[in-house]
Order: sequence, then structure tokens, then C-alpha cells
Amino acid sequence: MSETRRSQSNHERIDNSENRHKRVVIENSHGEKLVGVLQDTGSTETVVICHGFQSSKDRIPMRTIANAFERAKISTFRFDFAGNGESQGSFQYGNYRREAEDLRSVLQHLRGENREISAIIGHSKGGNVVLLYAAKYKDVETVVNISGRFFLERGIEGRLGKDYFKRIKENGFIDVRNRKGKFEYRVTEESLVDRLTTNTQEACLSIHENCRVLTVHGSDDRIVSVTEAYEFAKYIKNHKLCLIEGADHEFTSHQHQLASTVLSFFKKEDDDDSGDTSPSNRDPMRPIVPIISRI
Repeated sequence: MSETRRSQSNHERIDNSENRHKRVVIENSHGEKLVGVLQDTGSTETVVICHGFQSSKDRIPMRTIANAFERAKISTFRFDFAGNGESQGSFQYGNYRREAEDLRSVLQHLRGENREISAIIGHSKGGNVVLLYAAKYKDVETVVNISGRFFLERGIEGRLGKDYFKRIKENGFIDVRNRKGKFEYRVTEESLVDRLTTNTQEACLSIHENCRVLTVHGSDDRIVSVTEAYEFAKYIKNHKLCLIEGADHEFTSHQHQLASTVLSFFKKEDDDDSGDTSPSNRDPMRPIVPIISRI
């Protein structure tokens, strides 16, 4: 191939990629503009990907998972929750149920564009959000919870410091600063109570048995202990738990394993050998890892 044709071919590939990745703005139920990226493969089958706490649609592992689905010719949509990334609104601590409503607005919009929502995937806090959505609306058949936290009362002291509830009662808020002392966000009493009253166990029990749920967790997660991953297996009826050995909270060095695990579950490649994973028929403390063993 000549240098001119090679250059032209590369240019065409870049143009095609840019055409497939479309910026989409969707209004939520509060009138705020949510910004997302549609990676359109030409298929109306679409997977929606949700980010975690203080994250965005452009962080790993959201991009990695979207790219893996794109290579499999499946369209994806990843977006910023209100108050995060490019989306409108103010950042709020807690906000799990309101973010589930953001997800509702996104799915309604995509369905209005004649897209079939074949799965919803969430990382960290986004994992909790997709489970809350599935528990309330029961209109998705496949849910993936990546590094979600089961016990929402945990992890608060690490961010807010000791005696946080007493201090927030006295002052009405706590300002969170980074290690350099720079202000990051304000936690109000209302937003703290919102987190503490979000019942993960109740949501898990409410997910319909026809909804397939995968929980993926890294064994070296220092943000959310891997022990919490086992809790989802206890209460979700149609559930598979996969642990990735050595992976941290964002699967920094295990992006391929994470993407392969999620895509494999989505394609139902492991259905034949998964067996009955309901809490009544297995030890809930024993992880189900057939996907990992094949990577």
C-alpha cells in the first residue's frame, strides 16, 4: 500500500470512530441535562454503563467496557450522573435513589429512540444504582454490579472522619477536603441520611428472579472490601459472583479480565456450566468463578 493510501485509510478509520461515538444530551426528571456518549455499532441492542462516586463516563473501567462491547458489535451508552462530569446539577453525597432516576430518564430516552436495553452495568456506586433501578422498575434482564458496596454505612468515616454524625448534627454539614486541604465537596445532613437509609438488602431481595445479575469484585479492593461482594450473593435470586484475583477497586491492572468477564456473562457463554446459584442451593460464601478460570 502506498504512503498516500495508508494515510487516507488511517484518516477514514479515525473518521469512522468519531462518527460512531456520538455525544448525546438527555434531560432528567429535574430538568438537568445529562451528557453521555453513544458508541453506536449500528445495532439497536444497547448496554448502558454507569460510573461511580466522584467519577465520570470517561474513567476506567467505563471506557474499557464500552470498547469491549463495541468490538463485539454491541452499542453502548455511558453517561455522567447529575452533578458529575459534564452533566448539569450540583454534586451531592448519597443520592443513590436520585441517580437511579437519572438512569430511568436515560433508559426512557434510549427506548424512545427505538433502542433495546439489553443490560445495565454500574461500577462502584454505579453498581448500587443499577441494582436499585432493577429492584424498582423490573424492566431489564441483565444487570452487572462491579465493585458495589453492600453495607452503605461503611466507608463513611474514612471520608468524613470520626464522630461524623455528631459533627454534622452540630454544624449541619461537613466539608470534605483532599490531602492538600483543597475543598472537594460538602456533605449535608440530608445527603448523609439519604445514604444511610438506602437499603441494599431490601433492593437485592426485590430484584425479580428473571433478572440475571453478575457481581464482579477485585480481591485486592481497598475501597470496598471483597467480603461485601459475598453479601449480594446471599440475597439476589438469580446471581453469579466472580472474583478477579489481585484486582483493585478500578481494576487498574486487570482491565482485560474485567471486560472479558462482563462480556462473557452478557453473552451467556457460561450458562451451561453455571449450575444453580440460588442461596438455598449453594454455600453463599463460596464464589462462583467459571468465567475467570477461562480467561
